[in-house]
Amino acid sequence: MTTITEQKAAARKTAFAARKLAFAAGQGTAAARLADYLRPYGDKPLAGYMAMRTEIDPAAAMAAHAGPVGVPVILGPGQALKFRRWTPDCTMITGDFGALIPAEGDWIEPEVLIVPLVAWDRRGFRLGYGGGFYDRTLEGLRAKRPTLAIGFAFAAQELPEVPVEPVDQPLDAIITEDATLTFP
Repeated sequence: MTTITEQKAAARKTAFAARKLAFAAGQGTAAARLADYLRPYGDKPLAGYMAMRTEIDPAAAMAAHAGPVGVPVILGPGQALKFRRWTPDCTMITGDFGALIPAEGDWIEPEVLIVPLVAWDRRGFRLGYGGGFYDRTLEGLRAKRPTLAIGFAFAAQELPEVPVEPVDQPLDAIITEDATLTFP
C-alpha cells in the first residue's frame, strides 16, 4: 500500500503534466470569470498570487479588485503566509521559492484568497506544492472569521480525487477557464 506522501507525489506528477499542456493552450477567459466571481467581495481584503511557471495567472482579476490586494510572502518553513499589499505598478522583488513579492508595503489580512494549486477535485479539495503554507494560513484565518478560499486553476488540473489529510483545508470555490464551481 502506498503512503499519503507517495499518493500526493504521484498526483502532483500527473497534474503538473496536465497543467503544462493547458498552459500552452492559454487561459482563455479564466481571469474575467474570476473577476466576475470576486465582484460581490469588492471591499474585502483580497490575497492573490504572482503566477510562476505554468500557473494560471490571476493578475488581471487582482488588478480589477476594488478593495486592498496582497500577495503572499513566505516567512519560513512551517509558518503561515503573510500578505504584503500589491498594486499593478508596485516594485516587485524575488522572494523565497522564486515568487515575486512587493519590495515594500503594508501587510494586509485577507478575507478572500485566490489560491494557487497543482490539482483539484469536485469535493473542493486542492493539492498544493507540499509545503502546507496555504493550509496553515487558511486554518489560522478561518479560526478568526469566515474566510473565502477560491482555487484558481486550469480545468485540466482536475483529478477524480485529490489525496487529503486532516490538515488539508477545503476550498469554497474553484474557477477555471471553463467553469465556476462552488462547494457547501
